[in-house]
Amino acid sequence: QVQLVESGGGLVQAGGSLRLSCAASNNGFSITSFSWYRQAPGKQRELVASISSGDMIMYGDSAKGRFVISRDSAKNSAYLQMRNLKPEDTAVYYCNAFQITDAGGHNYWGQGTQVTVSS
Repeated sequence: QVQLVESGGGLVQAGGSLRLSCAASNNGFSITSFSWYRQAPGKQRELVASISSGDMIMYGDSAKGRFVISRDSAKNSAYLQMRNLKPEDTAVYYCNAFQITDAGGHNYWGQGTQVTVSS
């Protein structure tokens, strides 16, 4: 099992910045990929950004040009730097970790952190 703890959410004005962090507990296996998803009220959860162990990065359309995902494998952590935030970025942001062990692939989710952008 892997526990994910997110932090860094909060209330920010439009145009502002936030940095989300996701710390994964260590179960002896490396994290294959970290991803950030978000879910706004009444909407489906959507991919914001993803980064693999080889630092291959993918961004959802909403994040391109404004958000940057990174990871620190030594700390078993991932980060999402968000700039030029817009009211439509308001959502609960979830960290996801995908791990491959000798028992197969496993997806883990954090509890979510609220990001609210005021206009």
